[in-house]
Amino acid sequence: MSPAPVPLPDDVLRALQATVGNRAVLSDPDRMLVYESDGLTQYRFPPSAVVLPGTAEEVYRVVRILHQAGLPYVARGAGTGLSGGALALNGAVVVATTRLNRILDLDVENRRARVQPGVINAQLTRATAPHGLYYAPDPSSQSACTLGGNVAENSGGPHCLKYGVTSRYVTALTVVLPDGELVRLPTSDPETGTLDLMGLFVGSEGCFGIVVEMEVELLPKPEGVRTLLALFDSLEAAGAAVSTIIGRGLLPAALEIMDRATIEAVEDSVFAAGIPRDTEAALVVEFDGVEAGLDAEMEEARGVCLGSEAREVRTASTAADRDALWKGRKKAFGAMGRIAPDLLVQDATVPRSRLPEVLARIGEIGRRHRLRVANVFHAGDGNLHPNLLFDRNDPDELARVEKASREIMSVCIDAGGTITGEHGVGLDKRPYLPMVLPPPVLEAMGQVKAVFDPTGQCNPGKVLPDEYLPGGGLTRASA
Repeated sequence: MSPAPVPLPDDVLRALQATVGNRAVLSDPDRMLVYESDGLTQYRFPPSAVVLPGTAEEVYRVVRILHQAGLPYVARGAGTGLSGGALALNGAVVVATTRLNRILDLDVENRRARVQPGVINAQLTRATAPHGLYYAPDPSSQSACTLGGNVAENSGGPHCLKYGVTSRYVTALTVVLPDGELVRLPTSDPETGTLDLMGLFVGSEGCFGIVVEMEVELLPKPEGVRTLLALFDSLEAAGAAVSTIIGRGLLPAALEIMDRATIEAVEDSVFAAGIPRDTEAALVVEFDGVEAGLDAEMEEARGVCLGSEAREVRTASTAADRDALWKGRKKAFGAMGRIAPDLLVQDATVPRSRLPEVLARIGEIGRRHRLRVANVFHAGDGNLHPNLLFDRNDPDELARVEKASREIMSVCIDAGGTITGEHGVGLDKRPYLPMVLPPPVLEAMGQVKAVFDPTGQCNPGKVLPDEYLPGGGLTRASA
């Protein structure tokens, strides 16, 4: 059950309404229902109010009101996050940036775009496509997720193997700090000793403030693209093929795997991609760049897959064919709603060479806890996404999910990995952080948080355990 909502003080409610307008402040529990959860539906916390500012000025005025009232708040974009990072613990106020959704400037000559945080990821690429440009970070939720949320999580995506994550493409940030100050964050300058505060802010999971404007780098569209889909009779064989491809010195733009449970979900949905239901693993391999050499790279990857006992290898010769090969992978998370009402997506990262072993152990954990586990992941950089399927209304099943989740994290850490590759720590992985970081490091991280947010009002209860947070993880209950 969701906890009871915490009422917002009347004077604060009136001040917020005077700032952004009555229609941009939600306080009716029914209207706020959608803001109780993000993409990780295991957790639900009703906010005391939802504020939807329409300008950067309104954002900092809203934050000043909340700061002066001593109330916690959390920034939220599209709500597609998968770590519980945008949840309103104990009645925090949600400051939603979805109305700040304009592309402010498109500098084609310098391959730059200046945008607001509510711009949808895929929208930027659509806007730049006529100019032969695109925005490289491509989370699987790119048709819905916002660029502000991508900055908060330092999001990756299938093509981050070759092109890197969000931090590689952010060139300027304007943010509202937790006390309501509007600032433009500097990048590092070795000559003046300027700290790279912008680099520090990217990936801070909404704990340091709220992005209100950003400048990002665009890339020219690659001259050529080659894609193949290899079907395997074992998940371990697909993992071995990934290690061999990288070991050969090839650098695909993407290496993605779906297991049988995921394939079955996709093929039962409107996203069906024509993959045989008895396939144990499907591997998507994509190369891009200049045309010269692409065919040779593709043929070598095809030979690796066949040598790793792929039963079938399909190749794409047109854009439509490529879209068909990618369809199952891109829509996998949406298709899993057919299997169970709730989904816990884990996000551990392990060395590529350990993929077969770790995948086998994850399967054993699922069987032992009587849970269905569906794997779909960025195999090229070892970023695993074991999806635990369950019904949160079943207390026994929920308890088994929590136990299995912790065991999976332990397996990945023991294999030389870590607890997150792109989804962030948020609320869900906070208990696991001491498993990978010693106390002195956690203390240093808490000190950095205190520099930006000394009162602990900005996205409280996230990432760090309470003992390392300023204010002890301030919430309405402890304020």
